[in-house]
Amino acid sequence: MTGMGAVGVAQAQPVQSTSLYAPSALVLSVGKSNGAAVTVQRAVTLSCAPRPSGTHPSPTAACADLLAVDGEFTQLTTPPQRSCTREWDPVVINANGVWQGRSVSWSATFGNACEMQASLTEGSVFGF
Repeated sequence: MTGMGAVGVAQAQPVQSTSLYAPSALVLSVGKSNGAAVTVQRAVTLSCAPRPSGTHPSPTAACADLLAVDGEFTQLTTPPQRSCTREWDPVVINANGVWQGRSVSWSATFGNACEMQASLTEGSVFGF
């Protein structure tokens, strides 16, 4: 006697998003540059949808600042608004992740920490 087993075909269900919001989840970092390498000194996470959250100390303010510039990180920096020493101690800031469904990979390098702080027009995004 031969045993008969049940045979079935499993159908994969399409993945459906349960969110009404485009994802906005970022990793923001501040580091020191020593040539080609960057040593991260501080890093935080920032999620802006459906509500501001993450390890960022001021997620609501940071998300509002990013929303004001439509996630265009280049609009967060301007020429320094105050005088700084000419000390060369490069600082690199990075943003990686997703903003309103768009992939983000952005960085900027400043001559020193004073230049970084003087150049950030919206201080809350990298204010950690």
